[in-house]
Amino acid sequence: MSLYDITNPDLLNLHINGGWRPASDGARFDVSDPATGEVIASVASGSADDARAAVDAAAAAFPAWAATAPRARGEILRRAFELMIAYRDELAELIVRESGKAWSDAQGEVTYAAEFFRWFSEEAVRASGHVQTAPNGDKRILTILQPVGVSVLITPWNFPAAMATRKMGPALAAGCPVVLKPASDTPLTALALAVLMQEAGVPDGVVNVLPSRRSGEVADAMLGHPATRKLSFTGSTEVGRTLLELAARTVVNCSMELGGNAPFVVFADADLDAAVEGAMVAKMRNGGESCIAANRFIVEAGVAEDFASRLAAAMGALTVGPGMDRSSQVGPMINARAADDIAGMVEASVRAGASVLVGGQRPEGPGAYYPPTVLSGLSGDDPILGIEIFGPVAPVVAFDDEEQAVALANATPFGLAAYVYTGDLARALRVSERIDAGMVGVNRGFISDPAAPFGGVKQSGLGREGGHEGLLEFLEAKYIAVDW
Repeated sequence: MSLYDITNPDLLNLHINGGWRPASDGARFDVSDPATGEVIASVASGSADDARAAVDAAAAAFPAWAATAPRARGEILRRAFELMIAYRDELAELIVRESGKAWSDAQGEVTYAAEFFRWFSEEAVRASGHVQTAPNGDKRILTILQPVGVSVLITPWNFPAAMATRKMGPALAAGCPVVLKPASDTPLTALALAVLMQEAGVPDGVVNVLPSRRSGEVADAMLGHPATRKLSFTGSTEVGRTLLELAARTVVNCSMELGGNAPFVVFADADLDAAVEGAMVAKMRNGGESCIAANRFIVEAGVAEDFASRLAAAMGALTVGPGMDRSSQVGPMINARAADDIAGMVEASVRAGASVLVGGQRPEGPGAYYPPTVLSGLSGDDPILGIEIFGPVAPVVAFDDEEQAVALANATPFGLAAYVYTGDLARALRVSERIDAGMVGVNRGFISDPAAPFGGVKQSGLGREGGHEGLLEFLEAKYIAVDW
């Protein structure tokens, strides 16, 4: 049995208060397959009025949902996890069709996304407060945790399932109703999740999904609504700054997972085979379209040429093609503009003196493809080292000593993720502490885990997702003074 029928016009509308409705002004937008450029669906484009209606629905549902027993909320999330696993292939196909990613990446995303529902189904019962005696003994300090309230969730296109569940899971576990605004490139997965959440038993109004091409107008309306008390956003730092300004008007609680520029540091004593294997995971997961993708390969001079050569061989062996071809390992970029931008970055780096070891030329023909590419011989001030590439390009720059490695790693306003490869554990931990990043992978290229706090420092964001910390983002502490 199918979960979500893309040919059903009702299911291509807005999902508000448990029902499906067109945009208030009838506006729609097309969703295209990045592998072919062909339109696969026409989706309702929510307006400011629709945004306010979605927040109204969430606000009306809030008291009953907050009062629902934590165990009952957890059981609904557990059911949502089971449904995602049961419909994994169908959801993966939907992700492939609208985002272009390789089939294996899409299946991996669904499994990862489902884990957020499982993790937070268990965390729902752990919103613990505490009691203590005041230092001067005149009262007890009773602290309880309460749901923050209506939560607006704005998600990107690169992980249309996982970025939604990473926010929905803790919000629903905490007792907060949500309005999910998915990226306009990939709204179909979010709409499928609306169907799934209904099947899991979420009451009407608790999960609302609002696709729209009018992102600024919709965000302004939701953040200006007096019932909105939380914003959780994943996307670019530029958009994040704008949303923070909007949220400041009504002092909305904000969690922001923003841009990255992850360094991948390799010391000469590292196991190079393991480093290359980790680099392939850190760089090529989702074709490089990941906020924690390794963006700069900072390699000790004595092994830089060898590492770059091995990495080029591994990258060049990948099969590029449409995600629905299950032999493909790298799909197209999200759209032609993204592929053109990546090509421009590589060309600028080559003009600055970099050498192309593999790839480097956008192929002709349909689809937003860019080949896996390795650049070597870069100087520390090469422009590409300061840009979040968001694609399958690996620039390699050499360093001479640990001090220079740390300086190169920190030469960015971003601080989301980093990777360190070395055979010296003391050095690994020392360098990990010194690198300005919210997350560091030591001798491993995959660091995401629903049980771990995900987030960055500097201009990479505010707050954490995942772990117990992710639940706390949707709770507020209330202090009650009492003397018994």
